[in-house]
Amino acid sequence: MAFEPPQRLVTALGETTQDGDDWLQKLPAAAEQAVALRELTVERVHMPGGRSGLVVMVRLPDGTPAVLKLVPPRSRPESERAALAHWDGFGAVRLLDPSAADGALLLERLHRDVSVRSLPEAKALLEAAGTLRRLWVQPPPGHRFETVAERTGRQADAMRASADAEVTPLVDAALAARDELLTGDAEVRLLHGTFRQSKVLQGDRVPWLAVGPDPVVGECAFDLARLVRDRVEDLIASPSGAAITRRRVKKLAESLDVDQERLRGWTLFRAVESGVRARRVGREQDAELLLEFAGWL
Repeated sequence: MAFEPPQRLVTALGETTQDGDDWLQKLPAAAEQAVALRELTVERVHMPGGRSGLVVMVRLPDGTPAVLKLVPPRSRPESERAALAHWDGFGAVRLLDPSAADGALLLERLHRDVSVRSLPEAKALLEAAGTLRRLWVQPPPGHRFETVAERTGRQADAMRASADAEVTPLVDAALAARDELLTGDAEVRLLHGTFRQSKVLQGDRVPWLAVGPDPVVGECAFDLARLVRDRVEDLIASPSGAAITRRRVKKLAESLDVDQERLRGWTLFRAVESGVRARRVGREQDAELLLEFAGWL
């Protein structure tokens, strides 16, 4: 079959692709090669798909349903592979080919159209937080995962370079929060890196499993910070959105034994970073929501 990338993926990668990046052009051939190597039967390409890679519904030679995922090198597929192999299905989707070397990921089939985001908000936060807790384990010896300091350092440089006068006060506050958070000793855990409600899908062997990590090593508050702003559009639309956000920070911090002020600080940094990045690529509506949310913190 033809492995044409969904338009959603093409659009998302177009926001970040550097000149000369021909991964999308090579994707159909790479998908065909990955399918042939594993002797898979293709059912369909998942539509509308995600923003980071191609997801193909397949079956193993014995008929077991599975998923084949291909992402560009800049999305660090080998880092995702290493994290999924280390979790070994505990709290996260199970990797079915941990030793493969072609960059594609063969994963257990989950119910991709059912995430915890489909649940009522309070229940969704509870289930998502419980899933996230299971992922916070010691990283493997000799790991090569990026650290929180390294990742946020790159992000901080980009924020300084692209922030305009309108957002400079928020950027300064976010950068100051990062500097303070990185001072002193911090816990070292393997983190999902990009965790949110839509990254927790319904499974068969357990009710909910995380997918799509961009793993990083550092303190748990950094990982939890992204969950705080889930459904940000609903928060902004609520007349009590600021109060709800503060209660959410307190509740999540208490439920997962995370320091509330550290969670607030990382939530501020991550919201401002995402908002500035959204403005940089022309997603003005997303940027407006994120920066207004950050102002509440």
